[in-house]
Amino acid sequence: MREFDRLPEPLRAWAREAILPWRPRSVRRAFERALGQTGDPALALAELDRIEARLIARDAPRIWGAGHPFSPGPR
Repeated sequence: MREFDRLPEPLRAWAREAILPWRPRSVRRAFERALGQTGDPALALAELDRIEARLIARDAPRIWGAGHPFSPGPR
């Protein structure tokens, strides 16, 4: 919990609303990488959204089946 508390507030807020259970270290690392690429905190947070969506789309068919709303392809 201490590691989560050390995150900047925008990252804590993002992690609280995330669909996946991100570890604080993973959130920080992904954010810092995105921030280095974009130079903009808002764009970096948007990149976290894209990363999470990609992870869910990759795993949803295997875990919940092809009919799950987050699964790519026809529904």
